Amino acid sequence: MTNDVQVVGDIPAETREAVTGVVRALERAFNAKDPDALGGQYARDSSWTNAMGRTLGGREEITEFSRPAMKGFLKDSRARYEIVRMLAVAPEVIAVNVAQTPVDASGEPVRAPHGRALYVIARREDGWKIVAGQNSAIDPPTD
Repeated sequence: MTNDVQVVGDIPAETREAVTGVVRALERAFNAKDPDALGGQYARDSSWTNAMGRTLGGREEITEFSRPAMKGFLKDSRARYEIVRMLAVAPEVIAVNVAQTPVDASGEPVRAPHGRALYVIARREDGWKIVAGQNSAIDPPTD
């Protein structure tokens, strides 16, 4: 992840670090094909729309949907997640724009659809979690 993050609004350094930690943990879980670790980044009552347009409700559904996907069509996929922008929506609620670049096992970019995700990350009883979000496949990449 780069340090060139556009920060909009008053987001304390410790909040930026916590939010970045969620995105890093999500990236690690995706690349390790660990659906439990991936699901653990979402709030129990979260809402997520994946790149195919399917809306999933809650940590459990996200985790269970990820199991066969990670063993199937995503098994050879890896990505680098870069936070592009953080927007203070409310106290302890941050909207995060993330650019996802497909990479090989060594971290080098590969030719494949890129992703653009929006995560709404909030502090919950069990820590900072994704409460809502959406992912888009972009081919070719924009920007």
